[in-house]
Amino acid sequence: MEFAIVLMMILIVVAIVAIKFSEDEVSFPFMRKTQLFSPVEHQFLDMIERAVGNEFRVMCRVRLTDVLSLRRNTNKKMAKSALIKATGKQLDYVLVSKTDMTPVLALDLVHNMGPEGHKTKRDFFVTGALDSAGIPHARIKARHGYKIEDIRACIEAKLVPLRRQQGKLPLAPEPTNSSL
Repeated sequence: MEFAIVLMMILIVVAIVAIKFSEDEVSFPFMRKTQLFSPVEHQFLDMIERAVGNEFRVMCRVRLTDVLSLRRNTNKKMAKSALIKATGKQLDYVLVSKTDMTPVLALDLVHNMGPEGHKTKRDFFVTGALDSAGIPHARIKARHGYKIEDIRACIEAKLVPLRRQQGKLPLAPEPTNSSL
């Protein structure tokens, strides 16, 4: 009986020591970012949301592998190669259907800020992958002075084939307020 009590006490001490050591090794050196999007990205997101109105949801920073899946009966070597290439790719914005969350259009914001710029060079893998899946891809250069009508026109130009296929009408124009 005394042996069982001593053994239990030893186990409790070992567990406490293990917890203390594991706390030191498992650290989370993170802090909250001050903002999720750069001012340019935030402004562009606002313009996209206003341009599409209530027809679509706008998803931000979507991984390419979240939007695409491999076709059945794809050669294993080709599938592995494609997945490796797609894994690190990200789309800035994706318009999805509000009814079933189907990807409708991928949008990338292109700007020359910083030493390398942001998506200034066209990624032919991303464009080809989206084309093969039937998802239009628009690359819009960031600049001051865009109007919502400009963004809407770009989106509509990319959605023409989809609209014809689905027999849908273009996006409704944004209501104007005559008191402004």
